[in-house]
Amino acid sequence: QVQLVESGGGLVQPGGSLRLSCAASGLTLDYYAIGWFRQAPGKEREGVSCISRSGGSTNYVDSVKGRFTISRDDAKNTVYLQMNSLKPEDTAVYYCAATVGNYFYNVPCKLEEYDYWGQGTQVTVSS
Repeated sequence: QVQLVESGGGLVQPGGSLRLSCAASGLTLDYYAIGWFRQAPGKEREGVSCISRSGGSTNYVDSVKGRFTISRDDAKNTVYLQMNSLKPEDTAVYYCAATVGNYFYNVPCKLEEYDYWGQGTQVTVSS
């Protein structure tokens, strides 16, 4: 049974940092491209950052470029999202997802491309 479990969310002040983790079980992570998505209240879920199977290709939504960094540690079956300089508009539930598509050298960051989803972790940026 495939499981993706997010952790690392919480309450942080504007300008602060958090590191989200996505731990996978029931699959060998290096066979999958992974994405981080978020959904704010009253808004549609959007792609935040995605990483290819090789780790050599990454995508970021414009609003987080220069502030967020995605990385993967296949030996630990875990993907991370380092979030720095957080803003109130980053407040959302963050989800990780895995795709069975063979995205070794490139990676889409569209919801419909992803097959397995975690339950999400809440990130709240507020003073």
